[in-house]
Amino acid sequence: MNRVRLSVAVAGLAASAAMGAAIWPHARDAGTVLAARDDPAALADIRLNSVLRNNPALISDNIEAALASGDADLATSFVALAGEKHIALSDDLTKRVDDAREEQSSTAHFAKGFATGLVTGNADDAASLSGTIAGDLFVFGDVRDVVRESKHLVMGEDTDHLVLGLAAAGLAVTAATYVSVGGAGPLRAGLTLVKDTRKAGRLSEGMIEWAGRSTRDVVDQPALREAVASGSVLRPAETATAIRAAFRAEKAGALVRVAKDVGRIGEAAGVRAARDTLKVAENPQEIARAARIAETKGGQTRAIIKLLGRGALLLAAGTFNLAMWLFGALLALFGFLSSIKATTERATAWWLRRSKARRLRRRISAPATLASMPAQG
Repeated sequence: MNRVRLSVAVAGLAASAAMGAAIWPHARDAGTVLAARDDPAALADIRLNSVLRNNPALISDNIEAALASGDADLATSFVALAGEKHIALSDDLTKRVDDAREEQSSTAHFAKGFATGLVTGNADDAASLSGTIAGDLFVFGDVRDVVRESKHLVMGEDTDHLVLGLAAAGLAVTAATYVSVGGAGPLRAGLTLVKDTRKAGRLSEGMIEWAGRSTRDVVDQPALREAVASGSVLRPAETATAIRAAFRAEKAGALVRVAKDVGRIGEAAGVRAARDTLKVAENPQEIARAARIAETKGGQTRAIIKLLGRGALLLAAGTFNLAMWLFGALLALFGFLSSIKATTERATAWWLRRSKARRLRRRISAPATLASMPAQG
């Protein structure tokens, strides 16, 4: 019976150890994630390490794909990430990236991009964004967008309330930019980036829904109709003044915060990183997390978003699931320690009983041994 109880305790010890060994990797990862849950850059690193550990060639493959698509900025971002993760790249590959980046940074390329951004209002890189912001700073771009969307509103046609609200906010911010001598620049750039991303059809569905709700009350529509009816794109200064009067600054707090975060991403990681973020982020909280990643990771941000997608902006798993892994590890540890205690106690009891039995046998056998000994003369 004693041996059976000891065997059960040993079996429980082995089972607890096996369970702990199986759970430990998940619990360790869960603990790491929970410890870094308020640090988006650290969370991104955890996920990146896992992805790159499974496929070390992922970075070089993405660099080749970026070069093939003519996106030197993305290729450069992957080179920066490779340097951060100590992943070796061939000299030929890095040279091709340097050549592509130099070509896209040329004066001719910048001038072409600036002109495109100024005329069309579409920003895809630093050069075109500079042109777009220049148009917005001279109020032409925002007036153009407000007048166009307002006419749709007056005619009862489909109106892009998001572009309308962003352009109206942009006019108000432009005035603040001049007053502060550029102090509102990141906000101005953020508004332009969100507006242009929306116009290009690259804004995520979640952000479209959120921004649509947030911008409907930003503009006093009757005042705007009057401003547009009496204004013209050909008189941008006068029209801008009238439109600004229809802008409700007190209603634009959430919109301004998002635009600031987008501007922070653009400043820290580049225009395309901000555009990529707007394509995957589904709410303002995710954009704020992306801004923190960009401020920590800088030029690596585009590569991180490319590899992880929206997952870069989220907790890797639900907090409840992570906590359950930790709880399971604690249960396995408790079971292991309990099994050690039970095994030690039963082994000790078995050894003591065996020792007592041995001593008892010796005491019983001693008289018989003496009796069997021959008497001495």
